Order: sequence, then structure tokens, then C-alpha cells
Amino acid sequence: MAQLRDNERCYVCGKKNPVGLSVDFKINAEARSILGWFTPSQYHQGYEGIVHGGILSSLLDEAMAKLAFSLGIPALTAEITVTFKTPAAPGDELSVFGRITEETHRLILAEAKIERGPVVIAEAKGKLLRISS
Repeated sequence: MAQLRDNERCYVCGKKNPVGLSVDFKINAEARSILGWFTPSQYHQGYEGIVHGGILSSLLDEAMAKLAFSLGIPALTAEITVTFKTPAAPGDELSVFGRITEETHRLILAEAKIERGPVVIAEAKGKLLRISS
């Protein structure tokens, strides 16, 4: 498999993607965690007044995968389980948090959550498959 490279066009965090979400993530290498913020607009709706679940799932997936990549772990998402707790609305200020919980030779286990203040909007658990270049 080819080496993973960041061309800054990622839909979630890419700064060179004019139609992306442009989420700015901060990495805490010592804690093996990531934190980002996103305010959805009217263009991120599924049903009227509700942020599309695919957008929320993308944010959760990116938190886990970007964290691994940023820590020098070349890995791709192999499995993600998302639990939606309550809807988010356009204009809500959302925080996205992720962390690596376990690492083996082939798998990285991670979790992520999206919150609006103290309210959990969605949570995810993921398995990332380490790749070799």
C-alpha cells in the first residue's frame, strides 16, 4: 500500500478544500488525544434544523484517524460504531474530542465524542488498521 500523505484536501480538516469543513484540530501528543471545534451551517442539514448524521460521523472518524496520523501511526479506519445521543442544529458550537485507548501490532482502538457544551451529541468507537508503507 502507498504511504499516507496529507495533501490538505481532507473534507473534514483540509485547509485547501474550499468545500470542506475546515475543522482546526489541536493534538495533545502526551495524552494521545485531539480536540477540535466546528459550527455547522444550514448547508450541513439532513432534516430541517438537524445536522446530518453523516457530517457528525465524519467529524468523529476524522478525530480518531487524524490523531493516529499526527502521532506518526499510519492507519486507516477499519470499523467505526457511532451512537447518536441528541440532535445538533446549524449554528451550534460543537467540540470534537478523540483519544487512542489501545494499540497493538495491527490495530489501534480509539474513541471520539461530539459535545455542545456539557451535552453529548454523538459518540464513536473505532478500530484503525495499521498499514505498512
